[in-house]
Amino acid sequence: MYEEGIAMPQLTQITPLILVRDIGRSIEFYVGILGFNAGYQSDNYAYMYRDNIAIRLLKSGEGVDITIRQCCYIDVEGVDALYESLRPKLEKLPKGRVKIPFSQFYGKREFHVIDEDNMALMFGEPG
Repeated sequence: MYEEGIAMPQLTQITPLILVRDIGRSIEFYVGILGFNAGYQSDNYAYMYRDNIAIRLLKSGEGVDITIRQCCYIDVEGVDALYESLRPKLEKLPKGRVKIPFSQFYGKREFHVIDEDNMALMFGEPG
């Protein structure tokens, strides 16, 4: 409990840690397809950012099963415009890796992209 007049600490961002098989291939996907920037990177770790969000890629250890679907929801402003800006590259991905913009029953407008290691990236906004 905090004393009166003392500011409560505020959480400011959550950065998902995504397990990947190949750091280089994953960096190429996030930079080349989704327009992220590569920050710090090493043989087993990369910090990726775009606009006001970031993700961290971590090379999985030997024998770690990362085929189970992981999910990450990214709130955006202008989801249709974002999709259109990415569309030429998204259309080159294998069938089934992209779900074009659609309206959800819970009031969000979204599109989904599956990355190189089965991570579901869901981009959405109220709509």
